[in-house]
Amino acid sequence: MRSVPDSPTVPPRRGIHHVLRTLLALALAAAGLTALPAAPAGARDGAPLAALAANPYERGPAPTVASIEATRGPFAIAQTTVAASAVSGFRGGTIYYPTSTAEGTFGAVAVSPGFTASQSSVAWLGPRLASQGFVVITIDTLSVYDQPASRGTQLLAALDYLTATSAVRTRIDRNRLAVMGHSMGGGGSLSAANTRPTLQAAIPLTGWHTVKNWSSVRVPTLVVGAENDTVAPVASHSEPFYTSLPATLNKAYLELNAASHSAPTSPNVTVAKYSISWLKRFVDDDTRYEQFLCPAPRGSAIEEYRDTCPHS
Repeated sequence: MRSVPDSPTVPPRRGIHHVLRTLLALALAAAGLTALPAAPAGARDGAPLAALAANPYERGPAPTVASIEATRGPFAIAQTTVAASAVSGFRGGTIYYPTSTAEGTFGAVAVSPGFTASQSSVAWLGPRLASQGFVVITIDTLSVYDQPASRGTQLLAALDYLTATSAVRTRIDRNRLAVMGHSMGGGGSLSAANTRPTLQAAIPLTGWHTVKNWSSVRVPTLVVGAENDTVAPVASHSEPFYTSLPATLNKAYLELNAASHSAPTSPNVTVAKYSISWLKRFVDDDTRYEQFLCPAPRGSAIEEYRDTCPHS
């Protein structure tokens, strides 16, 4: 197992969430307060103003190793099918979402399958991520033979559908969106991140793409590779993807020990725990999850981990 921190002094990506919290903290300090007084129950869908002041995007209880490794998170969820005939730009899919509205809106994640595959190959990620406090759509692509760039466009179309016309659009914060995908879908997530720099996170899972240089990406990216991948070998896919991303970007490279190309297509604790942590940290700006990403994680399931820690 190798754990290689790339640059311990890289500045974090300062998003609007961080700026707003900083301005609020300064205002409170000027008033001689450390936090806003708690609001009556029911304020902003029941969330106390003091909690909102700390980070208005935190969702759920404080995380533990057990909570991010669990097959289900703290949120009860539901799902709904999206017919291909009801959308354009992709071929339908399944939406998984928290049933509670007590904590306000949630970030959203679109997930694409790989070459020749359907959404069933990434379906396990839907309830796993949704139960941690995200709205998730796993998609079918227009053709199972679509190349990565097309899959990236379809991921963005799915996010646009989620936030604009879907039945769960009022549950979603349109400023907190992310993309994921397996194989060519993973390559598609890189394409999507390159096209739309306002995304908050991207996670290519054993990604495949003919493009190797992603130096123009500005989206925090977790690249997941597999040591024994013969379809998208890490030496020619995941590793050059990661190294080409800007050194100033919040990025990480996780190589699964003794794993194959298909490792992310079935329930995988390592894929889940670090994907959840990455999404929570960069979609929800939830620094409570930074402990799982920095310093670099170790363990028998990890062949190699590199990152640009620290993140905050």
